[in-house]
Amino acid sequence: MAFVALTMAIAAGMFTTLDLQVAQAMHSLWQEPLHPLFQLIAELGGLELTTILMLALFIYLWRGGFGGDALVVGAFVGAQALEVLYKSLLYHPGPPHSLSHRDGPSVTEQLGPTLGNSFPSGHMVRAVVVYGLLAFVVRRLSPWRTARSLAIPVAIAIIVLMVADRLYLDVHWESDVIGGLLLGGIALIAATVWLDRPRKAEN
Repeated sequence: MAFVALTMAIAAGMFTTLDLQVAQAMHSLWQEPLHPLFQLIAELGGLELTTILMLALFIYLWRGGFGGDALVVGAFVGAQALEVLYKSLLYHPGPPHSLSHRDGPSVTEQLGPTLGNSFPSGHMVRAVVVYGLLAFVVRRLSPWRTARSLAIPVAIAIIVLMVADRLYLDVHWESDVIGGLLLGGIALIAATVWLDRPRKAEN
């Protein structure tokens, strides 16, 4: 409901002023020496790395005898499909070049000009789904107590870093970032519901 409400508010132009104010504030904080660092952080939510991580999770679950659970990566695919759908249908151009800085290298840069819109942030969608899902699985299956205890804090730290990265590089409006968090959260909830589904006694 929150995601739908946000989409309607953006379509009505209710976030235009706030988006610009936040983007200008972040632009005023710009430090060129930090650019490579934030480009590197961007790779954590890039399509390439997150796809590799989801493929690795699928193989791990499948080979571990969790065949049905391995299908949870479908939440990642579905979230990506919804992101592209929204970017193709909702008119919401990203920050102008006068504010934005070069993002981390990714094949998604080729799709940006084609889709023309920036809501929701794909990096945020992928970060929430992928690292949230990995944290969930590690908490359930890791034999190491330290890994289990660190899984959620590390996932949260990566997601917060991605929020800062998207805003600092000014490649997305803050409404795009919020939308990415919400859409990624929807996909993550769907994934955890699937993993926590009722099982037969023999399973």
